[in-house]
Amino acid sequence: MHNSYISTELIKTILFGYNLPWDGIHGITHWGRVMDNGLRLAELNGADKEITALFAIFHDCRRQNESRDDGHGKRGGDFAYTLRGSLLTLDNKRFDLLYYACASHTSGKTEGDITVRTCWDSDRLDLNRVKIKTDPNRLCTKEAKNPEILVWAGNRARDRYSPEIVDIWKKSI
Repeated sequence: MHNSYISTELIKTILFGYNLPWDGIHGITHWGRVMDNGLRLAELNGADKEITALFAIFHDCRRQNESRDDGHGKRGGDFAYTLRGSLLTLDNKRFDLLYYACASHTSGKTEGDITVRTCWDSDRLDLNRVKIKTDPNRLCTKEAKNPEILVWAGNRARDRYSPEIVDIWKKSI
């Protein structure tokens, strides 16, 4: 399911410029869980699955540290912009959704396009990895607020579950 959205060349390009530990709290294991979260939500609410998957790998890909890093989402969106026409083939409207989702993912916003809200929720559902319980009042979609999804995502985050896609990414490098 995941590989149809993320090419090996794209993940290699992103990881080539990733300056933090791959297995750190904002690294590829987090990206894999965010992707799983987003794709599960998108199945339920009709959000754009490709944008949701791309958000997972771009939203933290240009962080400079593992703590407060203002502007990291915008840097991830800016990096995605440099790949347009080569490794990214989204039309303008869909790219704008991806860029906005990345640039605004730490803003605390909860309103907007269903795909953008799904992206934000996919990241917020993984907060338990840093011992922050996801607050349903800060989620954007009814699907993410579902108690079953909250428990599922929360447990995976707490346990630092590594999705299968992460092993595929590591083997491709």
